[in-house]
Amino acid sequence: MQFVQSNGAEMDYDIGGFYKDKVVFLTGATGFMGKVMIEKLLRSTDVKRIYAMVRSKRGHNLQERLQLWQKEEVSANAVKAFHNSASQVFKVLLSSKPEALQRVQFIAGDCCEPDLGIREEDRRLLCAEVHIVIHGAATVRFDEALHKALAINTRATRLMLQLAKEMKHLESYLHISTAFSNCVILDIEEKFYPEHLPCSADNVLALSEMVNNKVLDNMSAGLMGSFPNTYIFTKALAEDIVLKESGSLPVSICRPNIIMSADKEPMVGWIDNLYGPIGFAYGAGMGVLRVICVNLDAHSNLVPVDYASNLAIAIIWETSRKKSQCQQPAIYAIGNASNPIDYSKIKNAIPKYRKEFPMTNMLWYPYLLNVTSMWTYYFLAFFLHTLPGYALDLALRVVGRKPQFGKIYKKINDTMKLLHYFNHNTFRFDMKNTYRLWELMSPKDRITYNFDINSLDWDKYIIKSLRAIPFYVGKEVDTPESIAKGKKLMLRLVL
Repeated sequence: MQFVQSNGAEMDYDIGGFYKDKVVFLTGATGFMGKVMIEKLLRSTDVKRIYAMVRSKRGHNLQERLQLWQKEEVSANAVKAFHNSASQVFKVLLSSKPEALQRVQFIAGDCCEPDLGIREEDRRLLCAEVHIVIHGAATVRFDEALHKALAINTRATRLMLQLAKEMKHLESYLHISTAFSNCVILDIEEKFYPEHLPCSADNVLALSEMVNNKVLDNMSAGLMGSFPNTYIFTKALAEDIVLKESGSLPVSICRPNIIMSADKEPMVGWIDNLYGPIGFAYGAGMGVLRVICVNLDAHSNLVPVDYASNLAIAIIWETSRKKSQCQQPAIYAIGNASNPIDYSKIKNAIPKYRKEFPMTNMLWYPYLLNVTSMWTYYFLAFFLHTLPGYALDLALRVVGRKPQFGKIYKKINDTMKLLHYFNHNTFRFDMKNTYRLWELMSPKDRITYNFDINSLDWDKYIIKSLRAIPFYVGKEVDTPESIAKGKKLMLRLVL
């Protein structure tokens, strides 16, 4: 596609060309998708600088490991999380661009704090330099206390929009939401649904200023109405904020499904934590998870992290292109509605794969039962999870070690309850805007920033993801020797 610059000169306005010499401000930089977006922007574009906001804490120096960060007041945990991932997520990037991370600079901030906890000098810097804002920071815990989820997911969205309105060179603003922000219905279009909110975001935020945190948390059930948890509710409120307070800003919303391990980038199967079904797969492979409660006929709503990241990068480009035409923030969803995968395929792949590539540190022989009733789940879990867990904890106490399995199985049971609504329903997500965006992209950009979920081979993806779990999560090396060791252990567990 050819576009004309203001000076009349033609330019090849592809996605990479758009990002050249741009300054990006990103929240959620230490999160799973945030790290992948940083890596992809640095590897595929000539972005000038990325300001990454991380939680602030006095007395910590960012120039500890990579020796390229400026001195800022940033929490040790945030820096550690970012750096620990660097050895893997940035491996391909640094092999071709060794100095790439010099273009990343941390900005101290905290979504729980007034004015986002950003120092005045940093605010002036952002307002003077930033062209692109990506607001991805969120607490994704389903059982988060309402006051905390509201502060991070909703109020911070308002504060980010207010900050963006002060930015002199802003060209595009992307709000990272979730495909489930309106999951009180099963057919979800790429539009706003303020009618489903029990009360507006403005009213809930106003209430939070009038009562203390404990009182607000005790009002959760009444305030949330039909929303299944505080995460979904506060993300829906955040979209209400974007709808009503974005004004004339060039804003769009990205609604990804459950973000899973990478299909291809930055590396096949890369993941940094036990997200969604990956957690179940890892637990089952270890022999720790032995029963689940899932509707196997329901469609699982998954998207590889590189697909979600590529879509976000493309949305920002398109938002800048049509910013003068925007009347309401556009919404782009990505999921597998037209290329579905049901839970039965995932469930059946787990034991089959584990027999071929067993882990070397299995606790019990890996098998996985499934039930559809929570009462049946609790009954079986008592005998297959709780009692064995207590026995193992007793053994740990005898040898002077700290018990842990009781807590692990309690967390598993709590998670199964929290996910019940999502594991037993099939959601259908409209993706018209996302398909339209795909059609606008050049053939080259479709290769570089691929998010064509319809072309994804789920069978191959599942195998790649399962095989990567021991390496990226369990820190095991996938070699013929490790496979032989795992098979030997599995045989011993059977006997």
